[in-house]
Amino acid sequence: MAYHADSTDLDSKEVLTWEGFGTASRELAQTIADSGFVPEIIIAVARGGLLPAGALSYSLGVKLSDAINVEFYTDVEETLPDPVLLAPLLDTENIAGKNLLVVDDVADSGRTLALVIDLLTKDGADVRSAVIYGKPRSVVKPDYVWRHTDQWIVFPWSAEPPVTAR
Repeated sequence: MAYHADSTDLDSKEVLTWEGFGTASRELAQTIADSGFVPEIIIAVARGGLLPAGALSYSLGVKLSDAINVEFYTDVEETLPDPVLLAPLLDTENIAGKNLLVVDDVADSGRTLALVIDLLTKDGADVRSAVIYGKPRSVVKPDYVWRHTDQWIVFPWSAEPPVTAR
């Protein structure tokens, strides 16, 4: 069970605290609201996008949400050759033609977001993307970004290894 924090040598990393996450999610929601885009459904890219998507769902007053499971990172700065959709798959038929906000924690390479956006736009949905962090090397420029960085990010939800039985 890999986790992706690498909370060693924090001087060379971007560290997001729980309090910072609260600020980031409210400010990101305000940016989305100010843009005039009104999502009908918020789609979290699991796992990293689950908490940001939940926060944006409440901040924007959007009750409909879902998740799409994608695996790409296997450890700190280690990835599979390509992002892979994991079951259960998102029911894209029922969201065709809707205004969708796809949310992830970071657009690092951008390949995960590209996979999800390509999948969701095939059925005529208006798809916008939101991330807490965007990186300059991303192949996708997210529509909404709270902050840009080129550093490794330590998120509060993955800063420690998974809990195991004692």
